Amino acid sequence: MRHRLSVFHQYLLPKQALTQLAGRLASAQGGRLTPRLIRWFAKKYGVDMNEAHNPDLGSYASFNDFFTRALREGARPIADADFVCPVDGAISQCGIIEHDQIFQAKGHRYSTTALVGGDAQLAASFDHGSFATLYLSPRDYHRIHMPCDAKLQRMIYVPGALFSVNPTTARGVPGLFARNERVVCVFDSAFGPFVLVLVGATIVGSMATVWHGVVNASRQGRIREWDYRDQDIVLKKGEEMGRFLLGSTVVMLFPKGVLEFNPAWVAERSIRMGEAMGVKPKG
Repeated sequence: MRHRLSVFHQYLLPKQALTQLAGRLASAQGGRLTPRLIRWFAKKYGVDMNEAHNPDLGSYASFNDFFTRALREGARPIADADFVCPVDGAISQCGIIEHDQIFQAKGHRYSTTALVGGDAQLAASFDHGSFATLYLSPRDYHRIHMPCDAKLQRMIYVPGALFSVNPTTARGVPGLFARNERVVCVFDSAFGPFVLVLVGATIVGSMATVWHGVVNASRQGRIREWDYRDQDIVLKKGEEMGRFLLGSTVVMLFPKGVLEFNPAWVAERSIRMGEAMGVKPKG
């Protein structure tokens, strides 16, 4: 009950309008407001600009340009592992998918089928498989990279709510990641299929992929799907696949017997893109 009360105000907020307004402000260029906003944000959240390819806060044309900044070369070495971490952030949860249920927080689970937009056949591929939910805070690097080499198969845009995705909200809003707006990316790899889901949130102006650009620009309120199986879109491990324009969460799904997590991967642990996430089990 305490966690539910702590997020009650989010049910009352005009989240869609706030998010649209934030998106317009973040993409605005020119004027004195943009550099002031960027400097305030960097100071408030402790953004480490020493890691940025361009460390000059005053040189970014828009807040979005700053927020989706590239890292300097060599800032995130790619581990020698079958699977590497796709983002900077923190582990919200990771573990085993129990039938069609993913653990969100104490007292909360949600459906794999709902997460991927109602495709029961796709969801069934991950029964008793593995999942990882990774939270990107405002201070983090916000580009998303590939956990392994893979070929893009499909992309599904699922409209939804725009609750915050911070840990407090995850404990207080049932089925949070299957309720919020999201982009489901389906890949095939040498290890089998996997899904990488970009989950939107309050103030997240948009989500973009390297093969499509901004996916949710129009927010038409209906599920949309793109089939890429006849195209040769292949991305390498550690290569950028997308980005958030303001922070959010990534959820990954893997089939049974494909991924054994790094023993150091536990809930609430900080993570960095390129570190070892896991290996394919032997035998």
